[in-house]
Amino acid sequence: MKVGIMGGTFDPIHIGHMLVAETARDAFGLEQVWFMPSHIPPHKHAAGASGETRLALVSEAIRDNESFRILDWEIVRGGISYTIETARMLNERYPSDDFYFIIGADMVQYLPKWKDIGELVRRLTFIGVGRPGNSLNLGTLSVNIAEKVLLADMPMVDISSTMIRERAASGKSIRYMVPDAVYDYVQRSELYGVQPRSAN
Repeated sequence: MKVGIMGGTFDPIHIGHMLVAETARDAFGLEQVWFMPSHIPPHKHAAGASGETRLALVSEAIRDNESFRILDWEIVRGGISYTIETARMLNERYPSDDFYFIIGADMVQYLPKWKDIGELVRRLTFIGVGRPGNSLNLGTLSVNIAEKVLLADMPMVDISSTMIRERAASGKSIRYMVPDAVYDYVQRSELYGVQPRSAN
């Protein structure tokens, strides 16, 4: 089976994440995409919402898509979430499957800095998803990395989790920026500083 792995803090998951996953799935014939919320990414600070909450948000977002599922491995493992550790677990538990790690196209140039990248590109292929006409030049990467990177274009959606948290905290609407089920969960749980909705 061809499986995409969609990593990230998902704090919260938004329509941009969903569109990236669906674009990669459609472009390269992935049979499933597995969302894997990270505990603490190497390049970011710890998430604001708890791991349990972020798992719940992702579960809400993907529940109606049979091609999407969620794995809690990195949350359960704790510590810094290095992709190489996850890749080893995937290969060990699912030796017959081919894995494709989905990232933003802007992250492709940083792959040489990823932990154990030489081993990582032997274990999986990367899919970089970005805006149409992205001028990314794979020639700047070493051959062993470049030959394990695929690129896909997606419609432009300029939304980030940081933007959503800031809008929520300032009382602005985040509706339609996140899946409806995530919007309802955030409102119900008063996450990110959201104020309780009026009864009328």
